[in-house]
Amino acid sequence: MRWARPALPRVVLGGSATLVASLIALAVPQVLRSVVNGPLLTDGSRTAVVQAALLVLVLGVLEAVLVWCRRALIATPGTGVERTMRTDLFRHLLDLPVAFHDRRGGGQLLQRSMGDLHTVRRWMVFGLVQLVVAATTVLVGAGLMLATSPPLGLVYLVGAVPVIWLGFRFRQDYKVVARRARDQAGDLATRVEESVHGIRVLKAFGRGDDALEEFVRQADELRGTELDKARAQSRMSFALAWIPETTLAVALGLGVWLAATDRVSVGALVAFFATATVMTRPVESLGHLMAMTLDARAGTDRFLDVIDTVPALADPAEPVALPAAPAGGTRVELRDVRFAHTPGSAEVLRGVDLVLEPGETMALVGLTGSGKTTLLQLVPRLYDVTGGAVLVDGVDVRDVTRHDLRGAVAVAFEDPILFSASVRDNVLMGVPTERLAEMTEQEVDDVVRIALDVASAGFVHRLPQGVDTVVGEEGMSLSGGQRQRVALARAIAGRPRVLVLDDPLSALDVATEADVTEGLRRVLAGTTTLVVAHRTSTVALADRVAVLEDGRITGVGRHADLLASHPHYRYVLTAEGDEAARPLPGDLDVAAEVGR
Repeated sequence: MRWARPALPRVVLGGSATLVASLIALAVPQVLRSVVNGPLLTDGSRTAVVQAALLVLVLGVLEAVLVWCRRALIATPGTGVERTMRTDLFRHLLDLPVAFHDRRGGGQLLQRSMGDLHTVRRWMVFGLVQLVVAATTVLVGAGLMLATSPPLGLVYLVGAVPVIWLGFRFRQDYKVVARRARDQAGDLATRVEESVHGIRVLKAFGRGDDALEEFVRQADELRGTELDKARAQSRMSFALAWIPETTLAVALGLGVWLAATDRVSVGALVAFFATATVMTRPVESLGHLMAMTLDARAGTDRFLDVIDTVPALADPAEPVALPAAPAGGTRVELRDVRFAHTPGSAEVLRGVDLVLEPGETMALVGLTGSGKTTLLQLVPRLYDVTGGAVLVDGVDVRDVTRHDLRGAVAVAFEDPILFSASVRDNVLMGVPTERLAEMTEQEVDDVVRIALDVASAGFVHRLPQGVDTVVGEEGMSLSGGQRQRVALARAIAGRPRVLVLDDPLSALDVATEADVTEGLRRVLAGTTTLVVAHRTSTVALADRVAVLEDGRITGVGRHADLLASHPHYRYVLTAEGDEAARPLPGDLDVAAEVGR
């Protein structure tokens, strides 16, 4: 009702028009009854027959006009409801935390936003109205048949009993396979999405046939479920055709006998079977309409599964504002930070204490899987700590709106994701919308130019349309290093107070990395930076280095000092395969022992 309420008046009007059209169709047999019992069986005038024919013509035209009114009234608001539901779903998906998307396949969400909502819209503009009209037509028609000839009407009602029972059984069976089909369609869409995104891997390793085999298996499962749906619907459709027709055959035999014995008039007999003819289509459509209703219910349930998910990350009821950016830079502090991906699971971070001084660049070093990326994502609150606190200039990030926090903290990931847009648009995503709205076209161009220069992304000017070149889905038309540099330009375009970098320069050579780092120091002076680093060249450019070991910070200091005094730090750098990180000569014995 929340989404349908704006369209409800026109849906009701359209349904009423269809209902009146159906009742008009039921009125035609009564006209025939009067004609048969009147001028056709008596010495009635030709004028009476013509008048009756004209009345039937008028009723037919009026019925057609009312059917047209239904389509005109309902089609437009129905598509509006679908659009609103789809928009609200996408808005909610953007609001849900990263942890939700880690657990849900993209194909499942795509199927919900497209296929499921399309089914709901079709049911609302057609299935719902026709179901109400068909049921009303059958009830009114059965009443007219009883009034026309009670004995024949009772025969028809007796035939309706097994139909009602079969309808109940159909509902129980069909709703299960309808939901299963929807879920399997979502899984199949996820399979397509994964294969398209990983097409280079499939081709490189020659695993296309394996992917096809798995796709065919899932497609066969969906086909089997759809056949189960078709079988259930065909059984219902068969019953709705066979039982009423058999009942009418019995009623015909009884009716002829009643007419022969003058217990029912010929006109009443004609009206009875003419009414039954009008009811044939509504009765036979009930199976299809019930199936459509159950499909729509399955789609609605899947839509509500997502829309009713309460975001684990929410803005505070009474948010506080971040203090104005200090002249020397922003201070970031992690106090006894703990984090576990799910309640009861092992903690990834087990009491992290770390302070980034204003304007400082700190490198975070640790073995693969030590939780470096997780720690970085706690600063812009992509995840929430399960214990402790993350403070930005003394304010807990949970006390600030996510919009304000992420306007102050920019992120660049190791695996950069670009959107199907121009280089310019991808870079400007890093600038807060309200700030972008206040800038002139020249200022916007300067922001893009400076950001690309700092990221050493001058290659974009050699692209076919320069910064206006569309990079394609996920930016796959660019190399890995090029994507990283555009993503870094996006992160620095908004001049953030805090810059969080998840090894964003891993695909760059050492010389380009040094140029980028120097540009960051020059343009973002005063920006506090936390960067995950694997290479000594990156670590050596940081003001200080923090060592993450077993979920805790076990050392903080300058690169040279840690290299001389921290065995695990030396081991981490050598374990990453960086020849430039060999231990100092006096510490070879310690490093070798730690390595063993």
